[in-house]
Amino acid sequence: MLRQAFLDRLAQDAPLLADGAMGTLLHERGVAIDAAFDELNLKRPDLILDVHRAYVAAGAELIETNTFGANRYKLAEHGLETRVADINREGAKLAKLATMYAPRKVFVAGSIGPLGIGIAPYGRLKSEDARAAFAEQIAALAEGGVDLLIMETFSDVHEVIEALNAARETAPDLPVVTQMTFTADDRTMLGYLPGRVARELSEAGADVIGVNCSGGPAQIARILTAMEQSNPQGKFSAMPNAGLPEAVGGRMMYPATTGYFADYALTFKAIGASIIGGCCGTTPEHIAAMRSALDDPSRPIPHIAILENLDEVDEGITATHSELADKLKRGKFVISVEMSPPRSHSLSRMIQSAEMLRDAGADVINVPDSPTARMRMSPWAACNVMQSQFGIETILHFPTRGRNLLRVQGDLLGAHALGQRNLFICMGDPTKIGDYPEAMDNFDIAPSALIRLVKQRLNLGIDQAGNTIGNPTVYTVGCALNMGAQEMDKEIDLLVKKMEGGADFALSQPVFVPQQVERFRKRYEELRGEPLLLPILMGVMPLYSVRHAQFLDNEIPGINIPPDIMKRIEDAGEDAAQVGVRVAQELVREMRDFVQGAYIIPAFGKFELAAQVIETVSVAGVY
Repeated sequence: MLRQAFLDRLAQDAPLLADGAMGTLLHERGVAIDAAFDELNLKRPDLILDVHRAYVAAGAELIETNTFGANRYKLAEHGLETRVADINREGAKLAKLATMYAPRKVFVAGSIGPLGIGIAPYGRLKSEDARAAFAEQIAALAEGGVDLLIMETFSDVHEVIEALNAARETAPDLPVVTQMTFTADDRTMLGYLPGRVARELSEAGADVIGVNCSGGPAQIARILTAMEQSNPQGKFSAMPNAGLPEAVGGRMMYPATTGYFADYALTFKAIGASIIGGCCGTTPEHIAAMRSALDDPSRPIPHIAILENLDEVDEGITATHSELADKLKRGKFVISVEMSPPRSHSLSRMIQSAEMLRDAGADVINVPDSPTARMRMSPWAACNVMQSQFGIETILHFPTRGRNLLRVQGDLLGAHALGQRNLFICMGDPTKIGDYPEAMDNFDIAPSALIRLVKQRLNLGIDQAGNTIGNPTVYTVGCALNMGAQEMDKEIDLLVKKMEGGADFALSQPVFVPQQVERFRKRYEELRGEPLLLPILMGVMPLYSVRHAQFLDNEIPGINIPPDIMKRIEDAGEDAAQVGVRVAQELVREMRDFVQGAYIIPAFGKFELAAQVIETVSVAGVY
């Protein structure tokens, strides 16, 4: 039986290596991102076959059909709802053809994704209609000769169970892999934790339970661990994205390296994954690196130190007048520290930490608004309490995303009435990566335009429509800057727009390569014919561990950690956090003449590390 042959393979010690992304490679080969990828099974079978063969050559033992969106509802968006059977059947045949001359046994998995329409009670689609749509797709995949079914990137447990039930009724001999995707806080869109997902899918009869897409390998490892602990007798799969994507030149680029994926292949194996592969952004090169790692018995398994989401549960403190503008004008070296608001209504921990940082020498506390699109207390409240009750100056992060023009101006007037004088205007994180991926994500105004509105309208006593607001606001406004951007000229053009709008200072992405700042300033002067005079507070992130460093280097766009720093962190072992502090101190000292301040972003709320950076830098005479 097909199921038994597949399960026998999973019972072996070595995990089954799956393929990587299909859409990423098709887009690289010139297919438009909004095209009907599934239709290419009929229109461009040569292209699909080429991708499959690349993964087989890279060492994959399982390849997925190009049918992720080939259900009647998704295909209807392209007028293809009557071609469900043809597209799925041909998709299966193409994948089988690609495995014909493989040097090893390669399983073909029929890929099935969500229907793209909510199922009752959370949507308008009836359960029986959803099951019928899944059954239609599954029947065609089975006719095409797939060895198993893989249901992937589902965010609703109820929907994937409907798909699983349809599989058991339509193709009972096919084994089924069920994979969920999770938001940034390691929950499904409906709030299910990994353990609950694993239990419910196990009870529903899934042969393999797993996680795909979501974030990069670090998050997948956390989720996989929780699933395995909840259901230790189960079989699991892990297929992460290649980090968080960044738009470069109209294309989505993923930062995770092949070496990083090779390490995580061994990590997933150690956690207990029976199937390991890749999702968005992964390529045959990633799969080949994982193959090499899994096949090398001498290669040590990395220490499993799963990064945790360490949330501050509370925070708060005071100040009636802003001093930041005066310090910037006088050329003082400014120290700012980022502190996220809590996910509760208590501010006690934030207050204690802010007081410690102020005593260490911090000039101002940055308070972000819903960082990584996760629900937190309003930053207005945190800023207001810290300033009005404890005398600690703050910078309110003000993202344009999720606000229309009416709300933007009303919110700015309200913040000013509460005593806020410093703003950091940015786009904000997209809601799709956070707690509520379906939340409204629209905006009426870009950051550069909002800077202009504040500095050239509200600070002159009028609103966008030209109506008086009475007394003018007196905001000092900061903007975002990425000095390590791949498209440096584009970043400089954007910075010029923000400066022309009236930006008073910039907060940069974390910097680990001092030459990055020098290169950016030099290129700015080449393009503009004048030096960059805008005060820059350089991003400084004290590294906490080797896993933290690898995560930043591989999964966060715009952050690059040099090999010598990475080696220092690796060699430090248990003292990695203190070495991370020393690296941060050295960076601040070295860049003193090129920037006007440090924007310290502590990892996991480790504010004591930020305090050490501030104290040592102060003693060393940076001020």
